[in-house]
Amino acid sequence: MNFLKSLDYSELTLFFLFAIFYGIYIVRIYRINKKIEVSIKKVIYKLILRSSYFFLMIIALLGPSFGDNKKEVNIVGKDIMILVDLSESMNADDIKPTRLEKVKFEMKKIIDQFSSDRIGIIMFSSEAYVQCPLTYDKNALNLFIETLNTSLVPNSGTDFGPALELSLSKLEDETSNNKEINSKVIILISDGEDFGEDTESSLEQIKSSSIKLFSVGIGSTQGSKILLRNGKFKKDNEGNDVITKLNSNSLKETASYTGGKYFEISNEMNQTDNLISEIVNIKGDYIESKTVDVTENKYFYFLFSALILMLIDFTFSFKIISI
Repeated sequence: MNFLKSLDYSELTLFFLFAIFYGIYIVRIYRINKKIEVSIKKVIYKLILRSSYFFLMIIALLGPSFGDNKKEVNIVGKDIMILVDLSESMNADDIKPTRLEKVKFEMKKIIDQFSSDRIGIIMFSSEAYVQCPLTYDKNALNLFIETLNTSLVPNSGTDFGPALELSLSKLEDETSNNKEINSKVIILISDGEDFGEDTESSLEQIKSSSIKLFSVGIGSTQGSKILLRNGKFKKDNEGNDVITKLNSNSLKETASYTGGKYFEISNEMNQTDNLISEIVNIKGDYIESKTVDVTENKYFYFLFSALILMLIDFTFSFKIISI
């Protein structure tokens, strides 16, 4: 039998108090025995009964377990690269509080679902940069997500090409514990049209590499103004406010070209759960075997036995003193 915890001050204190109070009880019976007849045998029965359920409760507190508490499990996983558009239009507030803040919330939701998978983050607008390399560290990923903002990249339009090319490079170059991972996923998140010229060549490489590509559109068809870092709204050459709307055509074409799927986050729908389900259904690759602790706390057997003995103690009285 194994225990989930060891004896500490709380259990030792209970032992000490039990010994003191029961010692006082025995001394009192002994003094009474000098004056009138006391059944010592029944006193011993009481002591054994009460000590039994007391020790059973102590064992229950320690968390007993039986049998083999270790198990070898195979770890399987995928490499997932998330591409996040950080162009100025991501500051639009047609999706509350803003498109980017909503994306950050949904990214954390995605990360929480894939504990055995490596995940990386690439930020892009007209250029692309690695925000976080492929990692199993979910805390680090969440910290990197919190730092995402539109000032981290140049804002001169949206180009899917550099981000897709960079993600392809990272997914092909990096391995997990010297093991090749063949199950690879790219999630492209954006709100607008692709103005790049080299996107098609990157998509062709992704398609030939059998990498799964999913695109996610964020925004609304009604659109909204773009709030700049100086607190003013973005204007066109004629001085009119620029209204940014979700342009899903490029994202749909990108996903369709590689045999992937398009998902949308808008005021009318949120298909993040659909995206997660789609990725979950992708079979992962074997990474390694690990020995994990599968100990199960069996305290309830001891606690139940103690309660039965307590019930017997309180229900059936022993006549200790004869008058």
